[in-house]
Amino acid sequence: MKRLWVGLIALAVLGGVGYALFQEYKYAIPGIIARWRDPIQPNHPVAWATAPATPAAAGGNGKRPPNVIVIVADDMGHNDVSFFGGGIAGGLVKTPNIDSIGQQGASYDIAYAANATCSPSRAAMMSGRYPTRFGFEFTAVPVVFARAVARGAHGGPLPLIFHEEYTKDLIDYPDMGMPQSEITIADLLKTGGYHTIQIGKWHLGEAKALQPNGQGFDESLGFLAGGGMFMPPESPGVVNAKLPWDPIDRFLWPNLPYAVQWNGGQRFEPKGHLTDYFTDNAVAAIKANKNRPFFMYLAYNAPHTPLQATKADYDALPQIKDHTTRVYGAMVRQLDRGIGRVLQTLKDQGIDDNTLVIFTSDNGGAWYTGITGSNAPFRGYKATFFEGGLRVPFFLRWPGRIAPGTKLPGPAHHLDIYATAAAAAGIPIPTDRAMDTVSLFGPASAIVAPNRLTMAPHDLLFWRSGDTRAVRQGNWKLQIAKRPNKAWLYDLASDPTEHHNLALAEPARVQAMRALITTQNRAMPKPLWPALIDAPVRIDVPLNVPWKKGQEYVYWSN
Repeated sequence: MKRLWVGLIALAVLGGVGYALFQEYKYAIPGIIARWRDPIQPNHPVAWATAPATPAAAGGNGKRPPNVIVIVADDMGHNDVSFFGGGIAGGLVKTPNIDSIGQQGASYDIAYAANATCSPSRAAMMSGRYPTRFGFEFTAVPVVFARAVARGAHGGPLPLIFHEEYTKDLIDYPDMGMPQSEITIADLLKTGGYHTIQIGKWHLGEAKALQPNGQGFDESLGFLAGGGMFMPPESPGVVNAKLPWDPIDRFLWPNLPYAVQWNGGQRFEPKGHLTDYFTDNAVAAIKANKNRPFFMYLAYNAPHTPLQATKADYDALPQIKDHTTRVYGAMVRQLDRGIGRVLQTLKDQGIDDNTLVIFTSDNGGAWYTGITGSNAPFRGYKATFFEGGLRVPFFLRWPGRIAPGTKLPGPAHHLDIYATAAAAAGIPIPTDRAMDTVSLFGPASAIVAPNRLTMAPHDLLFWRSGDTRAVRQGNWKLQIAKRPNKAWLYDLASDPTEHHNLALAEPARVQAMRALITTQNRAMPKPLWPALIDAPVRIDVPLNVPWKKGQEYVYWSN
């Protein structure tokens, strides 16, 4: 009997230890399975296809078509760049190279992301169309990720809702992307003889046909998912900042790979910090293609989580006392330096004056980092349709064609990257479908003199994610939601920071603008996949700030 009791106690202890270990490591299971199914090879160099030794012949107008480089940062808030007089940690982190694109070219005072999260915004840039026109309404995430985030959410009075009932309607995760029926900007520019290059984050589908090489890109180097590790967390040259309050962050660290793919092939380790690796390869690709027109989509994943900086960049910011903010600032510092290297390479290769460079971010700064000020002075964060979630830096530089220091009111929009690049290349945009993009140069034939950019490209703009919708008409913006059941109406001319809700005072305007949203939505198909999560996001404070009664919030569907 004594042995039986000892055995039972031992089993209980072992069971308790096993359960504790399972609870500790359960978040890592998806990553373990992924690495087993798709092993990551050691680093190896990539060889970019080389243009002819002599420059391409000029066209009928006597000039070679310009190169086009679109640079996209990830979750970089409007105030994370110092161009507007701000910057991280009260301006302690400057972004001189990013700023130079606007200073030496043009900047829009008001520029909008196509969505408040990354995947739909990228789909708009690539297609020139509202992503809801082809069912790309929500950011693609694996169901295992959505479940893990829902399980790990805690700490507030409002529940995070996971819709188990929708999982039966899901398409396969690799098929969650931009349909091949869309004519991407890469597809379009290829018709004009451009060599097309994608570097960095894709997040527009992982099935073979939806990968960059299936969507118009001749060459592709980066990762297909929504994120990746910048360095192995245990590397001696890295400084990590984990976010214990964030269930997303808790999932990322054990599961995101430190890996890239070359033209959709076997995953392999990059070299060094991923931001520098993407910069190194952008520089190499520019050198390889200097003698022919090329289009480069350079989509950095910085400063998105997981927050990982090089020790050298971290050590350069001792004046920032908060560790998380310091790591974030170091990542932005590194990103800015990389963009400076890209710009310098254009000069060194003698193609600077024949290259249009566009810089933006995919959406506003994220609420879950716990960092304040990224979107100042605007209210809201990523995953809200308040200005802080939608306002992004938007700069264009083309020496000799855009006068330095050109400042334009806007609003410009992610959609406009498509038609602007096409107009620069002298290629008409598709006419067989509804296009929402506007050339900031006007029609292709108008690019004959500097400083001829469109002052205010849009009078009417729409956003939608589930039951949260918004419209901007002129200077008026209406946002409506079902959770909470509320309308927010602002006159952005007098109240650009959205502090005076006029919905009750202007019922006729609310009704008219609701009708605009209704009409727009009638033309949109149902989403290609459903949103699995409805999550509360507070408008004025980040995730790590304690909940207090009366704080405004919206529920974000994804």
